[in-house]
Amino acid sequence: MMARTVLAIAALLVAHGALAGAPDAHQFGVVGHSFANGSGEAQLRQALAEGVDQADAFVVVTGVKSGVEPCSDKLYEQRRALLDEARRPVIAALAASDWSECRNSAGRSAAIERLNRLRELYFAESASLGTARKLALTRQSSNPKFRSYAENAYWIVGKVLYATVNLPANNNHYRPEAGRNSEFEDRLVANRFWLNRLFALAQRHKLDALVLFSEGDVKALKQAVGLGALLARATDRQDGFAEPRRQIGTLAQKFKGRVLLVDTAPGSAEPAIEWRANLGHLSVGGGAVEVRVTPGTELLFTLKDANR
Repeated sequence: MMARTVLAIAALLVAHGALAGAPDAHQFGVVGHSFANGSGEAQLRQALAEGVDQADAFVVVTGVKSGVEPCSDKLYEQRRALLDEARRPVIAALAASDWSECRNSAGRSAAIERLNRLRELYFAESASLGTARKLALTRQSSNPKFRSYAENAYWIVGKVLYATVNLPANNNHYRPEAGRNSEFEDRLVANRFWLNRLFALAQRHKLDALVLFSEGDVKALKQAVGLGALLARATDRQDGFAEPRRQIGTLAQKFKGRVLLVDTAPGSAEPAIEWRANLGHLSVGGGAVEVRVTPGTELLFTLKDANR
């Protein structure tokens, strides 16, 4: 009887990566923008309760409302309460529909005001949401120069640095109309500083990888190099992701570990991790996935139950 008990305990430890062979093994969940595909709150509630494995070290949830729902404090607070019910540490990531298209009663843009309100309601604490143990987060707002950007946060699990970056899917909220890009330009500066800090931290602590979560797909794997990069700069004036794409590509080349970009931009393809050198990309869309992290393996990141 005792022998069987010992074997059962050993098997459990192996399953959770707690033996000496993989002391930092873990897995995390990503819930895509369920409100973008019309499924809304019911799908998010189900993903948090059932679809995301309870073994996950944390879950990143992108988007708290659809574009047709009101940009009201009442709805924001209702969705915050839903995330707080989760049984795993939850990190919220903003979507364009949460703030960028919001308008006031006069029909004028309320994007900046609503973004600031979301920051107050969702990102005031230096910890994850949910009823489980709290995961300590370091927010960009801890830097006095970027006190507004509380939605950008990082945390470390094992030898992997994870971080959110506010890059909305609607072309990074770039406005083609003249004089309408103050929010975009200010956030561009903040994100530039944030990305430099994240890569510097990962490099200094000799971490195995850096994982970046955003709604928008910066298309980093399609970043042109050499002469193609120079020609591309002439045509990317309307591309709100051009600068972060170039920056991530440049920083990834200098980083010795792996860099995985996870976004929830709309797409019909089944989620899969695609690599170019040490730079990887995973698009979740409106679905939910679990990602296994196994130190010492060639891929490091694999989708749960994926045959790869």
